[in-house]
Amino acid sequence: MMIERSNLVNISKLIVKELIETSLKYGRMLDSDHMPLQHFFIVLEHVLRHGLKPKKGLLGPKKELWDILQMVEKYTIDAQDITASVRDLPTVRTHMGRARAWLRLALMQKKLADYLKILFDHREDLLSEFFELDALMMSEEAIVIVGLLVGLNVIDCNLCVKEEDLDCQQGVIDFSLYLRSSNHCSEGSSEEELDPDNMTTVLDQKNYIEELNRHLNATVTNLQSKVETLMTTNALMKEDLAISKNNLLSMNHENITLKQQLGIDVNADRTDEGGGRGGKDHSAPQGQVEELRQMLDNEKKQRQECEKELDLQISLKAEMEVAMKLLEKDIHEKQDTIISLRRQLDDIKLINLEMYKKLQECEQELTEKGVMVTRLQAKTSQIGQILNNLEKYNHLLKDAEKGGNSSKGPNGPGQQKK
Repeated sequence: MMIERSNLVNISKLIVKELIETSLKYGRMLDSDHMPLQHFFIVLEHVLRHGLKPKKGLLGPKKELWDILQMVEKYTIDAQDITASVRDLPTVRTHMGRARAWLRLALMQKKLADYLKILFDHREDLLSEFFELDALMMSEEAIVIVGLLVGLNVIDCNLCVKEEDLDCQQGVIDFSLYLRSSNHCSEGSSEEELDPDNMTTVLDQKNYIEELNRHLNATVTNLQSKVETLMTTNALMKEDLAISKNNLLSMNHENITLKQQLGIDVNADRTDEGGGRGGKDHSAPQGQVEELRQMLDNEKKQRQECEKELDLQISLKAEMEVAMKLLEKDIHEKQDTIISLRRQLDDIKLINLEMYKKLQECEQELTEKGVMVTRLQAKTSQIGQILNNLEKYNHLLKDAEKGGNSSKGPNGPGQQKK
C-alpha cells in the first residue's frame, strides 16, 4: 500500500505540473477535451478511491465515494450549491457519476483543495468508517495531494457536466506525455522558457489580478463607508425612537390625568343637577366638559400620530437591520474573494520567480557555450595554421626531391660515353 500511495502521489505531481504548464503556455480556458485535464480526473478518482472499504456481506451497505463527498456541505456553505446541483442532474444516474460531476464543479469553483482539506481534517470522524487505515486519504501524503490541488487555482476551466457521460468508466492515461527523455525535456524546457509569449501571458495574468484586487479593495472601502453611515443613521434613529417613546409616555400620562379630571367634573355636574341648581350653574360645567372633550380628542389624535410615527420608525429600523446584514454578507464574500485572489497572486509570483531563475540559468549556459565556441574557433585557427605549415613543408620536400632527380639525370649518360 505504501508503494501504491507513492506511485499515486508521483503521478499526481507529473499531471498537475503538465496541466499548469500547458495552461500557462497557451493562456486559454481549459475544456473537457484537454487531455491532461482528463488524465487529472482519472488520477484523482484513483486517489480518492484508494483504500476504500469493500462491501460487508451480501446485505451490507456499499461504500461509495459520493457518500463521502456529500458530507462536505455540513462543514462549509460553499459546497451546498454544487452538491444540490449534482443531485438534480438528470443525465447522471450512478453514485460514481455524481462523484465525478461533483469533482468537476469543485474544480471550476476553485475550492477543490479546500474541500479535500476539510475531509482530511475530519478524517477520524468521517473517513474512518469508509477507508482502511493505510489508505491514502488517511495518511499524511494526503496533505501533498491537497498542496498540489492548491496550484490548480491559477487555471480556469469550462466543463459542461450535462453533456459528458460520467456514468461510464473513464479512459486510460497516456504516460508518453509525461515520461520524456532528459535531452528532450531540457531542449523543450529551454525553448519554452525562452519563449517571450509565455512570459507575457504570465505578466498579463498578474496585472489583471492586481487590477482586480485594487478594484475589490476600492469596493470594500466604499462598503465600509456605507456601513459607517448606516450605523450613524441607525444611532440617530434609535435616539429619535427613544424621544418619541418618551413623548408617547408623557402624552399617555396627560391623557390619564385628563380622563381623571373629566370623570371628576362629570360627577360634580351630576351632583349639582340633583341639588336643583339654576341654569347658570348648569351651563358652566357643560362648557368645561366640552373643553375637556376637545382636549381629549386632540390628545387622541396626537397619540395616533405618535403611534404611526413609532411604527414607521420600527419599520425603518427593521429595514436598516436587513440592509446591514446584507452588507456584512457582501463584505465577507468580497473578503473571501480578495483572499483567494491574493493566494493566486502569490502563486503566480512564485511561478514568475521560478521562470526568471530558469531564464537566468539558460542565459548563463548560453554564455558558457559561447565561451566554448570561441575557444574552439581559436583552436581551429591554430590547427589551420599548423596544416598550412605542414603543406608548405611538404611542398619544399617535393621541390627538393625534384631538384635531386634532375641533377642525377645528366650525369648518367656522360659516364657511359667515357
